[in-house]
Amino acid sequence: MTPRDEARRAMAITLGFDTAAAALAMAAALISRWLMTEGAPPEGYFAAIVTTAVFAGVGFISFYTLGVHKQVWRHSGWSDAVRIVQAVALATLIFMPIIFLWNRFAGIPRSALAMAVLLWLAIIFTGRMIALGRSTQRPFQIFFGRARPDAPMVLLIAQSEEAARIVSLMGKDAEGAKVRILGLLEPEGAEFGRKIRGIPVLGGLEEMGKVLDLLSLRYEKTPLVAVAGLARERPYMTQILEVAASRKTEVMSLSAGIDESAAMLPVRPADLLRRRERQLDTEPVADLIEGMRVFVTGGGGTIGSELARQCAGMNPHSLTLFDSSEYNLYEADLSLREQFPNLPINSELGDVRDNARVSRAIEQFEPDIIIHAAALKHVPLMEQNVCEAILTNVGGALITAKAAQSSNVQKFVFVSTDKAVHPDNVMGATKRLAELTVTRQAVASNFSVSMVRFGNVLGSSGSVVPLFERQIARGGPVTLTHPEVTRYFMTVEEASALVLQSATHNGSPGSASLYVLDMGEPVLIKALAEAMIRLKGLVPGQDIEIRTTGLRPGEKMHEKLTYNHEEVNSIGIEGVYKVASKQVVANDFDEKLDELLDHARHRRRDEAIKMLAELVPEYRPRRAAE
Repeated sequence: MTPRDEARRAMAITLGFDTAAAALAMAAALISRWLMTEGAPPEGYFAAIVTTAVFAGVGFISFYTLGVHKQVWRHSGWSDAVRIVQAVALATLIFMPIIFLWNRFAGIPRSALAMAVLLWLAIIFTGRMIALGRSTQRPFQIFFGRARPDAPMVLLIAQSEEAARIVSLMGKDAEGAKVRILGLLEPEGAEFGRKIRGIPVLGGLEEMGKVLDLLSLRYEKTPLVAVAGLARERPYMTQILEVAASRKTEVMSLSAGIDESAAMLPVRPADLLRRRERQLDTEPVADLIEGMRVFVTGGGGTIGSELARQCAGMNPHSLTLFDSSEYNLYEADLSLREQFPNLPINSELGDVRDNARVSRAIEQFEPDIIIHAAALKHVPLMEQNVCEAILTNVGGALITAKAAQSSNVQKFVFVSTDKAVHPDNVMGATKRLAELTVTRQAVASNFSVSMVRFGNVLGSSGSVVPLFERQIARGGPVTLTHPEVTRYFMTVEEASALVLQSATHNGSPGSASLYVLDMGEPVLIKALAEAMIRLKGLVPGQDIEIRTTGLRPGEKMHEKLTYNHEEVNSIGIEGVYKVASKQVVANDFDEKLDELLDHARHRRRDEAIKMLAELVPEYRPRRAAE
């Protein structure tokens, strides 16, 4: 049975129930009235049968005409209750002249009609309240306030359950709902033709264009498109954006928040890549972090600050942020102190390349867990600044790991990148070398190391998303390096949560484990750019030009998360996999590493590139040497 067939079946059952309730109410009212007197008059039973049939018939006509049968019981609202009362009143007004013309109410007690109406309403509302109670545990929640006069008109795309919750929460606003919902489209069209708290279900996504056109004609203005719940997932968003952009209307996000309020916000680029939400067990992370002293390098950056924020929510003993950027450190410190006012927070300005500064900070705050997120990560810039990349990404990791080794650190978490796999650029090569370096330090230490590789983080500093946003705001053009380039993307919240999950798995002192995150399918950058243009109600290539500039130094067409010789194994944590890799290094690895860092310190670029290629055989420095 198709969703539309199911909807028609549900409407037929609803209409049948309401009609049967009318017949039952009239029959019960007549019998009750006769029992209160001397019984039924002569020919009373025939009159009762006709009266009951007529009452049920006009009830059928009234409820069908006013569309009461389209209501979804488990999502009933105040507007539905009003429509029911109107339908009952209309049925009564039709019923009275019919019976009067038939037999002038002969043998029918006048009070029976009032009793029947009240009993009919009681049966109807009881059925709906039972369904509403089973759905929301709030059987008396049949209420929906009016929208504000200036509320924007929207076409809502959501599942019926999510739509009902949003409408209910908007109804609680004393000043009126913030948006006026003209209609609802369900991603799968399961409730087609019915009503959710008085809002008509106009179909599924395939009807979106037609519905927007009809609403535009009726209201002389194209409404906004609001998405919620399931509709925000990637397959649906692609279709929604394409249709909305062709009608020059914007797409917004309308959702029910944890604070029991409904808000409409712009759709974020992260929504374009939205995946099914992972159900992670936070208890192991809480057990790892609670009561511990946590030290985060790069704590002012996009990833480092989010890791710090998630750790702060796990009740650590203290939290230390270490960063070389004064502004980033200030912003992260301010945000954390506002959100966690009772947590001891230390914000230390310093560079991971400064051995004395790093060692002093670690000695001072005696961390139990160090999360090393500090890195230089902009690929083309690192091609131009090879020595700086080596000193920060390799030297900084080595300095931090050695300082941890001389302290009582229990866990060392190293944030790596997918660019460390078959690197064609300095940034990836330095991160790969840092993986090898940290692994060697773990062997000679009493702490365990978790290294985590993942792809691009949406919205991070230097990423493509903020660049596209600026270019679109200027009216274009949006620049692509190549139309076929793909990248892995993940939100910073999801990536950070999985990094901490991986840290709970490896617990053996003196060992290092490498993990990769499930990044989903790689994203075509051109498709991402087109979707971001459509977010603004614009048409790619027509309103905003998309221009190809060519691959930049060090860039690859596609990224990989593992080498061919590496094995990926499940560890029982959704979204996190352990990499089994034999990291064979030369006997003189440490001597060559020292030589590399010496070249970098003295800015001997060519020698540094040559030595980097020796230490990371997979690195192909063709572009870096140009």
